[in-house]
Amino acid sequence: MKTEIHTQVSAEELAQTFDESENAPVDLSDYAFEDWLALALFWAMALAVFVQFFTRYVLNDSFAWTEEIATNLNVALVFVGSAMCVRLNRHIQVDFLYRYLPSGPARVLATGIDLIRVAFFAYGALLIWRFMSIVGDEQMTTVALPKNLSYAFVFIGFILMCFRSVQVAVANWRRGFSILERPEAFDAPLVAET
Repeated sequence: MKTEIHTQVSAEELAQTFDESENAPVDLSDYAFEDWLALALFWAMALAVFVQFFTRYVLNDSFAWTEEIATNLNVALVFVGSAMCVRLNRHIQVDFLYRYLPSGPARVLATGIDLIRVAFFAYGALLIWRFMSIVGDEQMTTVALPKNLSYAFVFIGFILMCFRSVQVAVANWRRGFSILERPEAFDAPLVAET
C-alpha cells in the first residue's frame, strides 16, 4: 500500500508562489469563438436559474418563463460546448483497437473516422435546418419568442462541430496520426517544478 507524503511548506514559501504567478502574462489565444459563446450562454442560463430560484423561494411567486428559458439555454450550451470538445478532441473515443493494428491500417481507419465524423456533423446540421423550416412559425410556451431561436443554437453548434472536425481531420492528415493512434502525444505536458 502506498503512503502519501506531504511536504511541509512555510507560509512565506506559499506566499511566494502567489507572487510569482501574479506577474505571469494572461494568454487568451487558446480560446475560440465557441468558447466565448458557451461562456455567455452559461452565464445567461445561470442568471435565468437565479431569477427562477429567487422568485420561487424568496418572493413565493415564480416566473413561469424562467424554466423554459433556462432549459433552452442549457440545450444551446450543450451543442455549442460540443464544438469545443470537437476542437480539443475531448469527446469519448475508443482507441483500444488501434493498439493492436499495424500503423498502415490504423492510419486508414483513423482517416475513415475523420471522414465519418465530418459527414455526421454535416448531416446533423442539414437535419436541424430542415426541422427549423417545419417549426418556423411556432412560438415558445411561456415567452413570445419563436422556437427556432433555440433550434438555431443547435444548428450553430452542428455547423461549428462540422467546421472544427474538418480542421481536426486536416491537422491529423498533416501530422500523420490522430489521437486514436497515439493518445500519449495529446496528453497535457507536465509542469516542471522549480
